[in-house]
Amino acid sequence: MIIVLDFGGQYNQLIARRVRECHVYAEVHPYTISIDKIKEINPKGIIFTGGPNSVYAGDSPRYSREIFDLGIPILGICYGSQLMSYLLDGAVETAPVSEYGKTEVDVDKNSVLFKDVSPRTICWMSHTDYISAAPEGFRVTAHTPVCPVAAMENPERRLYATQFHPEVMHTQEGMKMLSSFVYDVCGCEGTWKMDSFVEDSIKSIRERVGTGKVLCALSGGVDSSVAAVMLSKAIGRQLTCVFVDHGLLRKNEGDEVEAVFGPEGDYDLNFIRVNVQDRFYEKLAGVTEPEKKRKIIGEEFIRVFEEEAKKIGSVDFLVQGTIYPDVIESGLGKSAVIKSHHNVGGLPDYVDFKEIIEPLRLLFKDEVRKAGLELGIPEYLVFRQPFPGPGLGVRIVGEVTAEKVRIVQDADAIYREEVAKAGIDKDLGQYFAGLTNMRSVGVMGDERTYDHAVALRAVMTSDFMTAEAAEIPYKVLFKVTSRIINEVKGVNRVFYDLTSKPPGTIEFE
Repeated sequence: MIIVLDFGGQYNQLIARRVRECHVYAEVHPYTISIDKIKEINPKGIIFTGGPNSVYAGDSPRYSREIFDLGIPILGICYGSQLMSYLLDGAVETAPVSEYGKTEVDVDKNSVLFKDVSPRTICWMSHTDYISAAPEGFRVTAHTPVCPVAAMENPERRLYATQFHPEVMHTQEGMKMLSSFVYDVCGCEGTWKMDSFVEDSIKSIRERVGTGKVLCALSGGVDSSVAAVMLSKAIGRQLTCVFVDHGLLRKNEGDEVEAVFGPEGDYDLNFIRVNVQDRFYEKLAGVTEPEKKRKIIGEEFIRVFEEEAKKIGSVDFLVQGTIYPDVIESGLGKSAVIKSHHNVGGLPDYVDFKEIIEPLRLLFKDEVRKAGLELGIPEYLVFRQPFPGPGLGVRIVGEVTAEKVRIVQDADAIYREEVAKAGIDKDLGQYFAGLTNMRSVGVMGDERTYDHAVALRAVMTSDFMTAEAAEIPYKVLFKVTSRIINEVKGVNRVFYDLTSKPPGTIEFE
């Protein structure tokens, strides 16, 4: 195992994700974890994450110098590298020139971290402080024109540090660096596989639930579907799956979900469909602030489940398809809040269940898909397009109405149909249509119009923590635009979103 100490950065879960790509199990722990707990875990290696603070500020997160005397290999990243330098009496100060984004870095190939890396490589920088002088016993192994210590190491003590982020995909050879740390420095063997995770999870769920009754929040998306099947295999008919059609689903999706998981479907589940579209529209009337919309949708979800639970009788557990990116973006732990997820930060204070089970909480999206395949779920379900818990509520900028939902559903259906026809759907990480909060003048049939603008989004991503806008062929975009404007009432303009993540998020809100 490798443990990742969270000092508040946005890429902390991504570091764990990258380590798991090496088939080595990784866990994220807050920087407040005790030294005794670390000794008890006895990891093969430790990674210090980035973070927004300055190490020399009085209230910045720190750790005891004792951690460097455990004999456990440590890799410091960004803030973590500065913290290592600061604690070991190196010099950290405000950089004369901040670095942000893709940067050319010169590396020393004699370093074990860079043995398989090009002498000059592209890395992702994001810092305003820098290490101006490495601690005694360290040698500098990478630099840029404005960053004298882009990486440093003390091989005798097995301490390594990089000012840049090797975990993000923008660092072109970052996986080589992390792999070298995990295998060559830490001596890991790479024996952690998804089949063992699924097997252990089913056993753990069975032991935890005992004879209790379980209610599963089933949306029909990848995450909740995998969670439902995992629970079904663990506890069988003790599980009741409730599908809430809140009126914010994709076109015809409610019926599609029922066809798969309902009485005529492939799974032996207690399935209940609840149609509460008007209830959600009423709650969302007049609400424009994204976080408020998410909170309202999350709370109504829970209230519906509570009501259904009372009809069923005593229910002990609620199952949710929470995954790692949900957790990190909701700001749980030490990281900054990006947006609340309805199944994490959106939960109301009072929930009428004894406990919540989140069997996928430690997995990233691609790991969830692997788990789904291990569970025997058909590929067409496992590789279904990701869909946010709040649904179209976060793909409609501004107030949500039934009319706006209809526009997005129709536009999105056209977009997905044409992308699939072009044969490029399997190459995209995620793609969908959303509705902007903009109306503009147009001319249709020689008459003036004043209608809505639809935005199309498509990204390339392996982990959903970072993403690049996809290069959709112009012919496809032109066809989609033409069809949406001609077939979707109320739309007279279509945009294509080229924003990457960061600085944007994949969803609009």
